[in-house]
Amino acid sequence: MTDDRGTDFMNEQIHSGGSDEPEHGALGDAEYAEFMELAAEEGFDLEEVEGAIGEAGHGPLPVLAVVGRPNVGKSTLVNRIIGRREAVVEDKPGVTRDRVTYEAEWAGRRFKLVDTGGWEQDVLGIDASVAAQAEYAIEAADAVVFVVDSTVGVTDTDEAVVRLLRKAKKPVVLCANKVDGQSGEADATALWSLGIGEPFPVSSLHGRGTGDMLDAVLEALPEAPQQTFGAAGIGGPRRIALIGRPNVGKSSLLNKVAKEDRVVVNEMAGTTRDPVDELIELGGVTWKFVDTAGIRKRVHLQQGADYYASLRTAAAVEKAEVAVILIDSSESISIQDQRIVTMAVEAGRAIVVAYNKWDTLDEERRYYLEREIETELGQVAWAPRVNVSARTGRHMEKLVPAIETAIEGWETRVPTGRLNAFLGELVAAHPHPVRGGKQPRILFGTQAGTKPPRFVLFASGFIEAGYRRYVERRLREEFGFEGTPIHISVRVREKRGRKK
Repeated sequence: MTDDRGTDFMNEQIHSGGSDEPEHGALGDAEYAEFMELAAEEGFDLEEVEGAIGEAGHGPLPVLAVVGRPNVGKSTLVNRIIGRREAVVEDKPGVTRDRVTYEAEWAGRRFKLVDTGGWEQDVLGIDASVAAQAEYAIEAADAVVFVVDSTVGVTDTDEAVVRLLRKAKKPVVLCANKVDGQSGEADATALWSLGIGEPFPVSSLHGRGTGDMLDAVLEALPEAPQQTFGAAGIGGPRRIALIGRPNVGKSSLLNKVAKEDRVVVNEMAGTTRDPVDELIELGGVTWKFVDTAGIRKRVHLQQGADYYASLRTAAAVEKAEVAVILIDSSESISIQDQRIVTMAVEAGRAIVVAYNKWDTLDEERRYYLEREIETELGQVAWAPRVNVSARTGRHMEKLVPAIETAIEGWETRVPTGRLNAFLGELVAAHPHPVRGGKQPRILFGTQAGTKPPRFVLFASGFIEAGYRRYVERRLREEFGFEGTPIHISVRVREKRGRKK
């Protein structure tokens, strides 16, 4: 830290009354005022500081999904919006297979842009393929850009997507793509027949009309994204998603905690197709457990019902507060197990890892499993762990305490004064390595949000990824955060703005 104020900053905290979120991220009014004064002294642009706190305090950026049938120009439009050629574009349908997310900005507002694809015919027909991809993208988004090829006009597939959009009741901006000149305006006008509002004539290839369309997008997107798990904050039951590979025992575990057969269990993998919600009372508390379909492999390698089930599972995780990841301890930890863990971490959920079928292990397998956990799942070493048997009920009583621990970490908030005292000690004891003759320093920081904890650090120069991981590790050692991912963003001071 640069001076005594940096180390002792706000030793006396001012807490806002009640349970409402403070107005400025995690900061009360008086704390916010002094924080901004410190930022000014350190030479930061105050609008940028306020924006950084606001973004982190409001959680993830708003999400805009780009949907439409194959080969209507979705990826070309995405490239146009993000201002660089990043999404793969080829003149044939089905090039984009997985959902791909980018960060975009228009008129000073940032949002996430989700490019969708993979709508290929399979054994269940085109309608099921469209539903599988579009339903998840729409459900996870705050608003939708629906892209239609104006030179072709409305197709049966377009009308199928419109039905999904109406059902989802999300704001929709209709993009009439491939309008390269005045002659195409009439084609765009014909798309009023879809009944979802004004079609914006656009040429994503040449950029024509994209500005007007993006202005409409900003009107459709919320200033701050909705919290999909917000029901729990107003008294609803906590949502716990049970996720894992097929046949790891998710349905058996749900039946065991419920003490009755709530869902079908079968030795054949893949019995569960859609998420199943069950209200279960444990320890005097009602929980909403969601039994999900097993995620088999990469989404774009799946077909038919399996493909659809994986997308539904991903949506269930987005809506949950806690992800209980089941791993079959009798088998080696697989790449797919690691992908499922990554999905839960990236979704920002609290996490508990449950190693099922523990009763089947001999001493040798337990030894090798511990080594696998260290090497393959080191990224979630902070998550509570329970060794259970859904078949016999072994250690099932430990599951709820582990969930409660993860939720506590997920909701933990560190007062700004305490955080900055910690950062001052950290920087003094272990400064950032010198790079190019300069030594960047973390000057001060704040926790701008929870669920999961989000920190904004303000620095004199670029902070390397390795040092950020060190800061995260020390934050966990000092303040706990058991069972939750931590998001850390860094804002670097502009040289010209520093005051002497």
